[in-house]
Amino acid sequence: MRVMVIVKASKESEAGQMPSEKLLTEMGKFNEELVKAGVMLAGEGLHPSVKGKRVHFSGSKRTVTDGPFTETKELIAGYWLWKVSSMQEAVDWVKRCPNPMEGDSDIEIRPVFEAEDFGAEFTPELREQEERIRAQAEKAARKS
Repeated sequence: MRVMVIVKASKESEAGQMPSEKLLTEMGKFNEELVKAGVMLAGEGLHPSVKGKRVHFSGSKRTVTDGPFTETKELIAGYWLWKVSSMQEAVDWVKRCPNPMEGDSDIEIRPVFEAEDFGAEFTPELREQEERIRAQAEKAARKS
């Protein structure tokens, strides 16, 4: 199963406070462990929400709001995409993770939908399209 592991933002990360060299070193070691174990598929840190935008959908109308966004507890400071055998394995890995913030922090783990989760509505044609798009995206990512 694939999971997205979400590092929740903090007041410090939203203020643009960069991690210390010590934390960057610890996180680098942790990421190496994940890669060696075949768990880590992707992962990145994110700039504070002041540099972001939100697009609200209401029918055919789109409204763009500039950051910063006020509810820090709802914001994301970074993420990983992992392939694990179970949610428990993901939890076990997160427990080994260095604290991603200088103070208290939270990491959320969410399962990623797989094709079989969508049932009969995900027709063979849609599955083929999904596989084609995924292959094209992976090819483009290798070029960059």
